[in-house]
This record gives sequence, C-alpha cells and structure tokens, in this order.
Amino acid sequence: RKVEARNFDIRKNLLDYDDVANDQRKVIYAQRNELLEAKEISETIESIRRDVLAATVLEFVPPDSVEEQWDLPGLEKKLEGEYSLKAPVSEWSQKDAELDSETIAERVAAQGKQEYDAKFAPLEDAGVVRNYERAIMLQSIDIHWREHLASLDYLRQGIHLRGYAQKQPKQEYKREAFELFGSMLDSIKREVTRHLMAVKVRSEEEVREAERQ
Repeated sequence: RKVEARNFDIRKNLLDYDDVANDQRKVIYAQRNELLEAKEISETIESIRRDVLAATVLEFVPPDSVEEQWDLPGLEKKLEGEYSLKAPVSEWSQKDAELDSETIAERVAAQGKQEYDAKFAPLEDAGVVRNYERAIMLQSIDIHWREHLASLDYLRQGIHLRGYAQKQPKQEYKREAFELFGSMLDSIKREVTRHLMAVKVRSEEEVREAERQ
C-alpha cells in the first residue's frame, strides 16, 4: 500500500507540474488566436515597440538617477545596434537640462514610431504590412514557445534535487517556470521589435516574398 500511495503522489506531482505548462499554454494560444483573428495589429506592434524601447532606455538611464549616472553613448549604441534607431540622446541632453528617463523614453518611442511609419508609408497596400507584422509575431511566438517548453522539461527533470537544499521543489518549479515565462515574453517583444525596425522596405513584392518565406 505504501508503494501504491507513493506512486500516486508521484503522478499527482507530475500533474501539478503539467498544470503549470498547460496554464502557460492557454495564455500563449489565446495570444496566437487573437493575432490570427484581429484585422489590425498595428496598435499591438506599437505598444510592444514602446515597451521595448522604454526598457532599453532604463538600462542606461535608471529612474530617479542623476545625470552623472547615465550612459547616453551606451544607450545610443544599443538603440542603433539592436533596433536600427539613431536617436541623438546626448544632443537632447545638452539642449534640455530638464531631461529625465521618462522624457528620454518618450522621445525615443516617438522617433521609433516616426521612422517605422515612414518606412512603410510608400507601400500602397497597408494590408501587406499588417500581414507581415502578423507573420513575424506568430513566427517569434512559435519559436520561443518551443524553446520554453524544452526549458520547462529541463527544469522539471532537475527540480527534485531542490529538496536536498531544504526547498519545496513544487513551489520552486512554479516560481522559476513563471520567471522563464516572463523572460520568454520579453524575448518575443525584443525580437519582433528588432526585426521590424531593421527590415528594409523597397517594394510590395519584396514584402510579400518575405512574408511567404
């Protein structure tokens, strides 16, 4: 009877671990369905871009920090290298003594939107752009979700060892799975923003070909 009870507990624990993955799967699939059903996702793309650029600004201009703590050359390098955005942040700082992290983030986001809209403006068919945005979002979600599932499997295989460190394996798994999920979502947002900001637009035919691939 003890063996049966122990086996039942093992199955119960595995079920709890599966519930974590299933709950996260529901969130991801809901996101995918929204993307597939929505006629317009430009607001979603813009919101993602704003979040990513704001987070990048805070890396180099921490909130409630003084100017001596800022790394504006580093911020300019990161914005250009990662997101193809040449924002003259150092110049802004020299001209505006009232500049803070929030204002810089707003200006960077505004420039990002301006350049993004201008890049796709020559295309007469806005639907081509929207479909391309959708394809990039879906591709990024699918790739990162598969990688995330592999990470959860790896985490689950080793989590029982946490019991030896006076920790509750199940709670540790849930906590780390939650952190991994958040990191995955951040990675998706950065990747989508990086790709869409960097893509060169020359003709509708090229956009259609890229979308087809």
